Amino acid sequence: MRDKMKRKLEEYLCQWRDLGVEKMPLLLYGARQIGKTFLLREFGANNYKNTAYLNFETEPALSHIFSDSIDPKKLLPKIERFLNTRISPKDTLIIFDEIQSCNRALTSLKYFCEEAPEYDLIGAGSLLGIHTSSENYSFPVGKVITKMMYPMSFEEFLWASDWAVFADRIRECFFNDTPIDQALHESLMNLYREYLFVGGMPLAVNNYFNSDRIINYTEIQRIILDTYVSDMTKYADRAQSLKTISTYDSIVPQLAKDNRKFQYKHIAKGARASLFGESIDWLIRAGVVHKCARISSGDMPPEITVDLSAFKLYMSDIGIASFKAGLTRENLRIFDNTFMGGITENYVAISLACTDHALYYWESDSKAEVDFVIMTSGKLIPLEVKANVHSRSYSLNSYMKKYGPEYAIRVSGKNFGFENGIKSVPLYAAYLIL
Repeated sequence: MRDKMKRKLEEYLCQWRDLGVEKMPLLLYGARQIGKTFLLREFGANNYKNTAYLNFETEPALSHIFSDSIDPKKLLPKIERFLNTRISPKDTLIIFDEIQSCNRALTSLKYFCEEAPEYDLIGAGSLLGIHTSSENYSFPVGKVITKMMYPMSFEEFLWASDWAVFADRIRECFFNDTPIDQALHESLMNLYREYLFVGGMPLAVNNYFNSDRIINYTEIQRIILDTYVSDMTKYADRAQSLKTISTYDSIVPQLAKDNRKFQYKHIAKGARASLFGESIDWLIRAGVVHKCARISSGDMPPEITVDLSAFKLYMSDIGIASFKAGLTRENLRIFDNTFMGGITENYVAISLACTDHALYYWESDSKAEVDFVIMTSGKLIPLEVKANVHSRSYSLNSYMKKYGPEYAIRVSGKNFGFENGIKSVPLYAAYLIL
């Protein structure tokens, strides 16, 4: 059993810890069940003498501590009495978990930044984007460092597996464009397919690698989905909740279409942006969906040519996407001929989002479409996704001929390589695209 799974965000937390005078409170947000609490408590245990942990969702009484003054000099003694612990600068990590459940605690981060910068404080929230969109919230703009957390990437899934020793070899082949040993390539492709089933929710991953598991990881995925639906009903009125659930349920079927552009008509009869736009915003703010907007030019900044009316939506965890699609090992061959293109594209979207890429796709007069266009070192790079080793592409060739990018990327089942201006990246190495 793996009691601890390495997360790449640990490196970021250590960098934040060492910022010195530039350090502000950190605000970590993302969807439920992605491992925020576990990561922060492990970080505190490994890097500080003491951790002062407050959870505003499980301990509603904590809100009373913040009901009067939120001056840190007055707050800290109250927190010490509540936790029966000593809070010392530099030696103690203070964690405000589910901070969206206490507006005053969120606002207090501003004063910790201004009046008590010597204290290391991290706030975390599962539905922070939902709560802070309310006019009743006073967000500490400019007084916190914000960081998005995602489900475990394939790299982190690899670290949790018996194949972790090959991570350096994968990285070497990626940057040198040299093929990896073919037998190893095939084994890693098999592990990648397992990741499509399991996804990146830490509970599901730990369950998958735990030989003593009592329930199947798919049951964990079902529970997480139920939690998401519960949140949709909890933080909106009934009519809006039903719209949000219907929108969420339509995403995977829309990815199964040849044209994966999101279309409101596939949510319900008569659906349109004015009725369901708020639901999409909710899903994005909750961190359970990624949005990929269309651009019309490959030689101008995406922000200038983006078409806000045309976009695709992807699930934020590939395991949940596969679960909702009914993808199993037994029917994988059937999916190979139908839906694997959409699932694979969703996987790559998640990989790009995890490395902080804004998601865009390019379309030219409905005749050619490149799955993603990313900004790398100030340059636009087209990125094509293939579910297998197929490499012919009219759309990518059209983009390259029209705009002449420095190079293009094709993510597929092929081994590493570079040919005719196209960098070949195996699907299992998509996390290395920076």
